Amino acid sequence: MFRPTALIGIYNHGGTIASVVGPLRRLGLPCRIVDDGSDASTKRCLDDLVRRSDDVRVHALPRNSGRGAALAAGFEQIASEGFTHALVLDADAQHDTNDAARFLEAARSNPEALVLGSPRFGSDAPLARRLGRKLSVFWVHVETLSTAIDDPLCGYRCYPVASTRRILAGRRVGTRMDFDPEIAVRLAWAGAPLINLRTQVRYPENGISHFRVFRDNARISWMHTRLVCEMLVRSPHLLLSRRPRRIEVES
Repeated sequence: MFRPTALIGIYNHGGTIASVVGPLRRLGLPCRIVDDGSDASTKRCLDDLVRRSDDVRVHALPRNSGRGAALAAGFEQIASEGFTHALVLDADAQHDTNDAARFLEAARSNPEALVLGSPRFGSDAPLARRLGRKLSVFWVHVETLSTAIDDPLCGYRCYPVASTRRILAGRRVGTRMDFDPEIAVRLAWAGAPLINLRTQVRYPENGISHFRVFRDNARISWMHTRLVCEMLVRSPHLLLSRRPRRIEVES
C-alpha cells in the first residue's frame, strides 16, 4: 500500500505557506502541517488555510522546539492516520512544488527508499551556506563509507514512515537543523535504499531563514562528531554487508 501525505513544519512562515500547500492539494496530496510555536499572524494564516482547503490539518506544538522536533511529532501524527510515506518540504517556498510528483513516483516505485532532494542552486544561494553544505557532504560520505547521499542538508524529501519511526523510537535524533543529515545517515545505516533527485532550491529575496550560523553549525558539527565515532564502531559491518545502496532513477 502506498498512501502518502505532505508533512510540513512551520515556524512564522504564514506569508508563504498557502503557496506551498496549494500545488500539493492540486495533486490530490493530503497536507499535514506541524506548527512549531508560530506567532499569532502565522496561526491566523493556518486557520484560514484549513478553512479554505480540504484535507489540510494542523498539529500545533506548545512552543518552538526546532525543525527536527516538529518533524518527529509529525511522523507520529501521520502514522496514526495510516499514511505510509511523508513528502517533506519547507514552508518558506524554497522548494519547487512542481517536483512533488517526481518525488512521489520515485517513492511509489521504491517504497523502502529514502528519496532525497539533490539541490541545484542559483546565484541567490548564500556563499556561506553553500560552503557549509560541502563540508557536511564530506562528513556524511565518511559516515556512510559511501557517496550514496548527494546532499544531507536539503529538506525536500520523501520518507518511508515505518522505518523512519523505528529510528526515531530507538534513539534521540537531532531536534533542530541537525535532524536532516542525521536521519539520512541513520536510514542509510539501517539499509534503506537511497534515491537522489535533482531539484531547484530558491532563496527568495526577503525570505525568512531560521538557520542560526553559530548555533546550528555547532549542533551540526557535534552531530557529525557523534556519527563519525559511531561509524568507527559500525565500520566492519558497513564494509562487509550494509553499505548504502543507491538507486538511480531518471531525474
